[in-house]
Amino acid sequence: MTEVILIRHGQANFGATTEADYDRLSDLGHRQAAWLGEHLRDTGGFDRVISGTLRRQRETAEGLNLDARPHDADPRLNEIDYFLLSKVLNDRHGVPFPSSAESFAAHIPQVLDMWRRGDSDDLHEGYEAFRARILSAVGDAAANGPGAVLVTSTGVIATLTSIALGLTPEVKARMFLRVGNTSVHKFDYSDGTLHLTQFGATPHLDRPERHGARTYL
Repeated sequence: MTEVILIRHGQANFGATTEADYDRLSDLGHRQAAWLGEHLRDTGGFDRVISGTLRRQRETAEGLNLDARPHDADPRLNEIDYFLLSKVLNDRHGVPFPSSAESFAAHIPQVLDMWRRGDSDDLHEGYEAFRARILSAVGDAAANGPGAVLVTSTGVIATLTSIALGLTPEVKARMFLRVGNTSVHKFDYSDGTLHLTQFGATPHLDRPERHGARTYL
C-alpha cells in the first residue's frame, strides 16, 4: 500500500455566486494554509506537493510554504463546477441558489443528486468522468511512491471517501458539508483500491486560540 495525503483548500470567498468570484482564498484561508504548512514542516512524511489548477487550490499549496518540495499542478484534482450545476438546477427545476448556510445545506444534496443521475447540462463533466479522473490522479500519485500531498477540494475528497467506504449518495451529500478548510485526509492506495485511514483532521487548528478558525464553507 502507498499512503496519499489529500488536503482541502483554505477558506475561499464564501458568499460568491459565481465560480470566478469564489475562486480565491479569503484572508483566513491564507492563514489556515500557513498554519498547516507549519505543522507539515514539523511532522514531515512527505516530499512533493500536487495541487489542482484552480486558484484557491494553487494559493493553498503555495501558502503551505514548502518551497523545498516540488509543486506540480494536475487539473484532474479540480473541483466540480458547483455554480454551473446550481444554474442548471434552477433553470430546470426552479430551485434558487442558496442565500444562507442553512439553505446551502439543503441545496447540496439536490445538486449532487441531479448531477449523479446525469440530469445536468451536457457542458458539465458527468459524474462517472469526474470519478474516473480523480481516481486516476490518486493512482498516479501513488505510483510515484509515498510522500505525496494533494491539494484539492470538497467534491474530490467526499467522492474518494464515499468510494473507499462504499457510502450511499445520501451519506456522501452529508459528508460534503463536513470537509473543513485545510483539513487533512489520508488514504492507502493498493492495486486500484482505496482505503481511508484518516478523515477531516485539522491538527494545525487544535490550539484553543485557533478553534474559531475552523471553517467549512
